[in-house]
Amino acid sequence: MVSCNTTLEDEPINETNLSIGISFHHLGLLISAVFALLSVVISLYLIVQHALHYLKPWEQKHIIRILFMIPVYSLVSFLSYYYYRHAIYFEVLRDCYEAFAISSFFTLMCSYIASTVHDQKDYFRTQTPKNWVWPVPWMQKCSGGRDKGWLRRPVSGLTWFNVVWLLVFQYCFIRVFFTFVAVISQATGRYCQNSLNPAFAHVWIEVLEAIGVTGAMYGIIQLYVQLRPDIAEHRPVLKLLCIKLVIFFSFWQDLVISFASTRVSPSAHFSYQDIKVGIPAMLLCIEMAIFSVMHIFAFSWKPYSLNRMGDALHASGSGYSGKPEYHGGALGIKAFYDAFNPWDIIKASARGFRWLFIGRRYRHQDVSYQQHQRQSHASYESTKLHPIGSNNGLGTPLERDESRDSSAHSASLRYSGGDLGTGYADSRLHDQRDTSYHGGSGEGFRPQGHTGQFRDQSPNPYNRPSADGPIEGDRAGLLSNAGAPSFGRQHSALRQETDYSRTQSQDRAPYRDRGGTHNGWRG
Repeated sequence: MVSCNTTLEDEPINETNLSIGISFHHLGLLISAVFALLSVVISLYLIVQHALHYLKPWEQKHIIRILFMIPVYSLVSFLSYYYYRHAIYFEVLRDCYEAFAISSFFTLMCSYIASTVHDQKDYFRTQTPKNWVWPVPWMQKCSGGRDKGWLRRPVSGLTWFNVVWLLVFQYCFIRVFFTFVAVISQATGRYCQNSLNPAFAHVWIEVLEAIGVTGAMYGIIQLYVQLRPDIAEHRPVLKLLCIKLVIFFSFWQDLVISFASTRVSPSAHFSYQDIKVGIPAMLLCIEMAIFSVMHIFAFSWKPYSLNRMGDALHASGSGYSGKPEYHGGALGIKAFYDAFNPWDIIKASARGFRWLFIGRRYRHQDVSYQQHQRQSHASYESTKLHPIGSNNGLGTPLERDESRDSSAHSASLRYSGGDLGTGYADSRLHDQRDTSYHGGSGEGFRPQGHTGQFRDQSPNPYNRPSADGPIEGDRAGLLSNAGAPSFGRQHSALRQETDYSRTQSQDRAPYRDRGGTHNGWRG
């Protein structure tokens, strides 16, 4: 069995002093300590301010988690440099928090859309997913195209959201799992940090973690591209830049230096420990001080101050009813408890893997897929009934309109309930002409001779089960229990899926289809 050569790692540091009178090792320690202290002070000040102004817990607990990444990285880097023989144990703890911070950033962007997971799923049900960002479009050319193959763009916005969710939260599991693998293999002498030999665990852990972090960052970028118009007011570009640069310098910089150190020989001024551990740790301490200053602008606490928000809290659509107040408790203790309670991250990771192994097989039963199918049927019927450039033998525009209304309505009755199993017919063609009977305003379009009142008897689509389980929570776009404004736009969008055929008139007759018994126009 191949054994790990730890001779260089175990040797004490014995360097020749530089021209300034101290060794490189002590100079590096001094620089690391100064910049680490600076970054910790700046970050803790910003964290305390958020805890004291804990106005929106559903957002600020994730911000506190992200901000705390700077002190963790700075302290771990300094301790790794100082206790260089045991650096591996500090570094794996830092890497665990990296996954925690990435998932918190993802959840923060989702919280800007809606405060709960259920409301976020409602939002994405109404969205048309954008195609995957580079380099997947290149790979799609070899796998069937954008809408076919295993790399296709999902039809349902909810399925797209679940895929991105899994890409991010898989890294939480991978990081924690391989942290334990690294600690156990190091204790048993099978890790061998200074070797790229596949007989040891180090190279395999590095490769698999690189794949995991790449997938997580890809998911975050994809989410940002999709949500960019809706979260522009929160300045997501600067936030995304901060998190990407921290991850880049903490992971890829260490990875490159780790591989390069195997080809660099120590000298009288630079020991092996300084090349392998000291230089990366010192660079990270300097970079964390820079990022802590960037965080002041990217994750400022000022938007959450009651004194600065003023009358905006009481404006229509602000999501607050009654008098707003801070929720951090005395000295922000409750805010710190919320931020460092990992239970929501554990549940989110479990939800991602549950969808992968169970919910994915039933995703086509979700209302978002049925909505897409109804749109496809409506588009097909419209094209079949009225080809472009043809007036179907009708003379005046009025006659063409009346014929279109009658034909579309008959087509609606023909496939009502049909293969979709929804129990009500499509209304997309009529919704494009009038929305007054969906709660809109105005006189609205009525068929000739119709004098009855329009009424909406469609079942509430939110009461249907989905592949992700029953939908709970606020369904009226009102406040959640935590005082968070829930997303309401998607409700009105799906309400417009009401079938036009559910009407009353003086001339009506009952008919039965697979969806149930309705009263409608005599076909």
